[in-house]
Amino acid sequence: MSGLTYYTYPGLGEYAYQVLGYNQAVRVGDRIECSGQGGWINPEEGQTEITFPKSLEEEVKQAFRNVETALKAAGGKGWSQVFRVNSYHTDITPELTAIMTANYKEWMPDHKPIWTQIGVAKLGVDEMRVEIEVSAYDPEGSK
Repeated sequence: MSGLTYYTYPGLGEYAYQVLGYNQAVRVGDRIECSGQGGWINPEEGQTEITFPKSLEEEVKQAFRNVETALKAAGGKGWSQVFRVNSYHTDITPELTAIMTANYKEWMPDHKPIWTQIGVAKLGVDEMRVEIEVSAYDPEGSK
């Protein structure tokens, strides 16, 4: 699509681009839209095996880090610019909601985005339990 600039990041982002045919983020004017970021551990260069932390808490933390990586790859500043979050979960529990909330407070201490939390039967990789997609407002980066 002309007029749009797409971004990916090294490691799993490049793998997704080359093998699966999608990018991690796109800039639409003063917005950055990120594809769903799972809690995958970004592999070393040349590796293609996708791994996930064993604990749910670490998987969620890693998903938040991966969102930050995708936003910065698109020239954004990170979570400080996020205004919308959609999170997808294979099992929504009070424990999961508490983990998500703790990460919101850590990554966005100065604002609270809108959030839609969605339960799903399965995500893109069998081991995935969480996937987070975001929209960010970045007027300076669009110039």
